[in-house]
Amino acid sequence: MKKRLGIISLFIILFIAFITVWNYSYYQGQEEAYIPIENNQPTPIIPSEAGVFERSKYALDYTKMPVDEIHQRTMKNYYDNRAFHGAPPSIPHEVSSGERSMGENNCLKCHENGGYVEKFKAYTPVTPHPEKINCRQCHVPQKTQSLFKETNFKRGTIPVVGTNNALAGSPPVIPHQLQLRENCLACHAGPSAPKEIRVTHPERVNCRQCHVPNNKVTEDIGNFIRKIEN
Repeated sequence: MKKRLGIISLFIILFIAFITVWNYSYYQGQEEAYIPIENNQPTPIIPSEAGVFERSKYALDYTKMPVDEIHQRTMKNYYDNRAFHGAPPSIPHEVSSGERSMGENNCLKCHENGGYVEKFKAYTPVTPHPEKINCRQCHVPQKTQSLFKETNFKRGTIPVVGTNNALAGSPPVIPHQLQLRENCLACHAGPSAPKEIRVTHPERVNCRQCHVPNNKVTEDIGNFIRKIEN
């Protein structure tokens, strides 16, 4: 008798399981078919242009910010803090000399989004590459007043603001290389941007749509051929 009840119970459980699976399959079949979207961004971005959009979320904020006429940076300040055109800016304030690998949060606390610093009476420049966290690999403290002596070193040709348009009325070209400087709004928008290059339309976040690099920044000297002396 017990064996017979066990077999009947097993069949009842199997029947209930069959009804449950069939019912689930039936309702699942009523749903509309769909194709999973694997790429949420149908238009691929060229790697050299990906950084253009890094600070685009702040574009509208920049348009609403009033201009601080008293504490504006200038291109002279910009280049005085660089050994030559294209060089990484030096660190104009004290840093811990023992931390050669200092970076990440130590620097990004101020330089990721900028802001006014009362101690220096200036706005903190925004880094265009916050993903590079070992800041001291390229940026060094200023030692011009104690270590180095004046030499005949030339900084090279510095681009002049407002004279690099291909045609009259056309958008200015980009007079510098894009490596590590793809993030346009970091230098060209906000209160820390030098007033000469502060863009009037930060809300147009696709800068490379109108502004193209100047391919004559570097001079092509051809292939190097070693001379063989007889």
